[in-house]
Amino acid sequence: MVTIPFSVLDLSLIARGKGPADAFQNTIHFAQLAERLDFKRYWLAEHHNMPGIASAATSILIAQVASATRHIRVGSGGIMLPNYSPLIIAEQFGTLETLFPGRIDLGLGRAPGADQQTARALRRDVQAPDRFPEDVAELLTYFEPGSMNDTHLIHAVPGMGLQVPVWILGSSLFSAVLAAHLGLPYAFASHFAPTQMAEAITLYRARFTPSARCPAPHVMLTINIIAADTDAEARRLKTSLEQYFLALRRGRPIAFPPPLESEDAPWTKPEQDLLDSSLRYTYAGSPETISHTLKDFVDLHQPQEIMVAAPIFDHAMRCQSLELTSQIRALLD
Repeated sequence: MVTIPFSVLDLSLIARGKGPADAFQNTIHFAQLAERLDFKRYWLAEHHNMPGIASAATSILIAQVASATRHIRVGSGGIMLPNYSPLIIAEQFGTLETLFPGRIDLGLGRAPGADQQTARALRRDVQAPDRFPEDVAELLTYFEPGSMNDTHLIHAVPGMGLQVPVWILGSSLFSAVLAAHLGLPYAFASHFAPTQMAEAITLYRARFTPSARCPAPHVMLTINIIAADTDAEARRLKTSLEQYFLALRRGRPIAFPPPLESEDAPWTKPEQDLLDSSLRYTYAGSPETISHTLKDFVDLHQPQEIMVAAPIFDHAMRCQSLELTSQIRALLD
């Protein structure tokens, strides 16, 4: 079996009782650990107006992580492009690529990364998501080679000619079709929205148009891994994610909570069904337990890469989980 690269997705979680400064410190430390463990990429996700997520100014945090590491690729998982003009993102990521050549990835999403009221405060233009395909195409042109002598064009400086790797992120068939049409690599958010995953990646591969940026279909699937020494401890740690996810779905986001100590879940049967469906690709257990079920997932869907989110309350336990995830990766070979 070909070794599949593993990468890390980080939301720079703010644990209950802590603040953004603690989250940033943990992010830097976690990225350094991911680099030591030979993970391929470290991506940060854009979210706004959420008390449990500190990565709102994603480009700034990417720069900090890249400064604190040496060789791991650092990028966005993703930048929510409707919140910005394409030129601004081209300039930001052109700057990042200039500062950290050969290490920057630009993952683009169409969702707001926020509730609708916050989205309106961010973008002021409710039609922006409808222009996502056009905005992606415009953004790509800013990275193409050009000449400043051509006064009829707008240039991204820095950005022009840098060919920053661009990914399409999504959780729907729309994103799959767009990625295929543009000939770009595709990352699916199966860690929280798995319903259309299989159909989306099948559609992406079937409709893919080769490009200079990506000559063949390239799929990265995101999953949650909560690894511990025992299955029971991993299941306990998983209850932090379950509480957090339900709070979001109820429209009352919270700081990332500690795990439950009681085995009695404080939510309803319909809510449990929602958790089982939405967090279907959350692997919680010992390395041996996870490796068996994850191997089936990889064999069935054949991703080119796996991206791992590690939503765990205690930072030390989160670091242990990443170390165990490195063992799981080896067991898949």
